[in-house]
Amino acid sequence: MEKTKKKDDFITLIGDNNEEVEFQVIEETKLGGVSYLLVSNGDDEEEEALILKDVSNETDTEAIYEIVDNEQELAAVAGIFSELVEDMDLVTEEKEV
Repeated sequence: MEKTKKKDDFITLIGDNNEEVEFQVIEETKLGGVSYLLVSNGDDEEEEALILKDVSNETDTEAIYEIVDNEQELAAVAGIFSELVEDMDLVTEEKEV
């Protein structure tokens, strides 16, 4: 799980080892009452994007996000983001078995 600090269009992810990594928030959406963020590292032309799922509960003082790795959930949410962000090609990486 990763805790976050959100400011404007950027989000700082704090991993299990307390390392902070800043991502740009490209888009937000909700599916089935769950909030999702499409974020990018914005480092180069072939940016890496992640889809994050809000797993926080009402008692959490900061949002808690997890990277979406369930293939069906990822496909559904990526489809929504593809429609919302028309000028960006979203390509999902296949996991090796």
